[in-house]
Amino acid sequence: MVALRSLSDELSSLVDAASPAVLHVRVLRPGRSPLSGGSGFFLAPDGLALTNSHVVEGATAVEAELADGRTVLADVVGDDPATDLALLRVAGVSDTAHLELGDSSGLRVGDLALAVGCPFGLARTVTLGIVSALGRTLAGRDGRAIEGVIQTDAQLNPGNSGGPLLAADARVVGVATAMVRGAHGLCFAVPADTARHVVGELLAHGRVR
Repeated sequence: MVALRSLSDELSSLVDAASPAVLHVRVLRPGRSPLSGGSGFFLAPDGLALTNSHVVEGATAVEAELADGRTVLADVVGDDPATDLALLRVAGVSDTAHLELGDSSGLRVGDLALAVGCPFGLARTVTLGIVSALGRTLAGRDGRAIEGVIQTDAQLNPGNSGGPLLAADARVVGVATAMVRGAHGLCFAVPADTARHVVGELLAHGRVR
């Protein structure tokens, strides 16, 4: 019982620390339902945030709902469909809670994985699982493969896309990107090491060269 209580306390502390940095990202697309969207998370205190490329694809406007209940506009800094990642700049934000990209190369199958996101618009929903497999390959939307993808059984649902997959040290080891519809416990995340490279390219060049 002591071990279970200790684990429960550690998980609750991790969630308390991470949740304020998680966004509900909503987008407006012409000819579609008024607002659709996914998740994202702050990477820096100045409003820089990461989400999925497919979340913001074709958007005429993007807004982010913050943990304090505010809804603010966001600009797409850069977009990389090849890795299903996009970088946002959220307006009017300073000194905000944010998450650090960890070292996904050190992940092991069986490591704990905690996902935070906004499935079906339910902001900052938390699911827990393990790293089920490493080095998976997913077909990208542009026809190219996304390599080195993390497989997890931390439950993801529509709206989780772009949310963080956290390791036990509260660092982001992956960005939720896909699930297999009709399956149970087959969920995928783009590794943090890939995200770090993409973020650097988007900040420097607006695209991945």
